[in-house]
Amino acid sequence: MSRFRMLNAKAPVTLFHDGHCPFCRVEVNWLGKHHHRERVKLVDIQDKHFCADDYDTHFDAMMGKLHVLDNQGRWYIGMDASRALYAVLGYRRLVWISCLPIVSAVMDASYRFFARRRVRLGQWWEKRQSRAR
Repeated sequence: MSRFRMLNAKAPVTLFHDGHCPFCRVEVNWLGKHHHRERVKLVDIQDKHFCADDYDTHFDAMMGKLHVLDNQGRWYIGMDASRALYAVLGYRRLVWISCLPIVSAVMDASYRFFARRRVRLGQWWEKRQSRAR
């Protein structure tokens, strides 16, 4: 498998996000304003009508890591999901750089660190934001 396969993601992609996560909400808000927003379909996995089984996956897996599905039926998970998303949004050079061995290793490790702590970091961030108001 090529380390650059995320550059082959085909739009439109479906981004499965946690609507309860403050970091995810910021990203989704940005995507909604992006000039290529038609390339991304947003699905909130916290929506009461969402069923992970419809996508042959599990809710807990989707809560643990970012998931992107391209229009060819290919899944991108974790940091690869971010790379695929940004590739279809037109940031291909940055994605290519993020796939280089040392850069990729650092970004992948950073993503895993963040993903494991996303809920707690989100709670801390929301408290901090509410105090700043």
